Amino acid sequence: MMMRSALFGLMVLVGLSASVSVRANDEFRHTVRIVGSSTVFPFAAFVAERYYRQTGKNAPVVESTGSGGGIKMFCGGVGADTPDIVNASRRMKVSEISLCANNKVHDITEIMVGWDGIILATSVDGKAFGLTRQHLWKALAKRLPVDGQLLDNPHKLWSHIDPELPAVPIQVFGPPPTSGTRDVFVEEVMIKGCRGSSYVETLPEETRRVACGEMREDGVYVEAGEDDDLVVRRLKNNPKAFGIMGYNALERRSNLITAVTINGVAPSYETIQDGEYPLARPLFLYVKDEHLIALPTIQNYVDEFISPQALGEEGYLADNGLIPLKGMDGRQVKAQITKLTAQ
Repeated sequence: MMMRSALFGLMVLVGLSASVSVRANDEFRHTVRIVGSSTVFPFAAFVAERYYRQTGKNAPVVESTGSGGGIKMFCGGVGADTPDIVNASRRMKVSEISLCANNKVHDITEIMVGWDGIILATSVDGKAFGLTRQHLWKALAKRLPVDGQLLDNPHKLWSHIDPELPAVPIQVFGPPPTSGTRDVFVEEVMIKGCRGSSYVETLPEETRRVACGEMREDGVYVEAGEDDDLVVRRLKNNPKAFGIMGYNALERRSNLITAVTINGVAPSYETIQDGEYPLARPLFLYVKDEHLIALPTIQNYVDEFISPQALGEEGYLADNGLIPLKGMDGRQVKAQITKLTAQ
């Protein structure tokens, strides 16, 4: 704990020395503002509530905007009208760091806080069956290679993709383009799932990424927003459908939904933490160092988030579904903190 706090303090001091745009004064708001991932949202909210109960200070305001949407807001500039922290269910892109720099957000602290997994869930009243990345690409891609050209996806039933799959309609509820879950799903399922197609392999890389990553727009894939609980309710009403969501939703709603295997591996605490599950992903906080002079309680909130009582294997975030980081020796490791400088 001492080493981790010292490391974060060092990151803060670097940010403070570089900060010239924001100064502590009565004009800056007195409440920490946090935006970003719907997956990280419940964990950030738990920490905000604990922080308020322990300190009596203003509880941080946490908004679920999606990773991409939140990062865009975070990178919008410095000052009281922009967020202090953005949660993300994927790592910030180089293009987003450049956007931050263009808007004078130069000093950012990246904190990897744990693991989650993307699951394909169905109602407990439905019938779960195993799928592969290639199955999912063939089911959800906007266009597929047919006779040397890309044509609109013709598949309507799972059995159209593989005769061993059931002859039920393909219907998948998933996140919008602003979601980090959507970004990871495209990278880890769609783009990897289409590899091996002889036609796709002949395409230039950028053309291939677009062709592989485009999602259907014909009603088979339905953008269902950032709220996993809303997707769960839709699955309850449509037991033959699937929903793309974070593993945390399965932990919270195991009486309502179950998850299919991906490439033969079921999502679980152990398979995600070990990296065996194909759709395991890290979760992040990004802190705007330029705001730390004006609002020192940002550091207090982050210290609570990365404390053993929150992130430890027996901590309250683990109790609510966050999967802690693990080292090569199998033991829990501390939050991983990296300084990002965009000039």
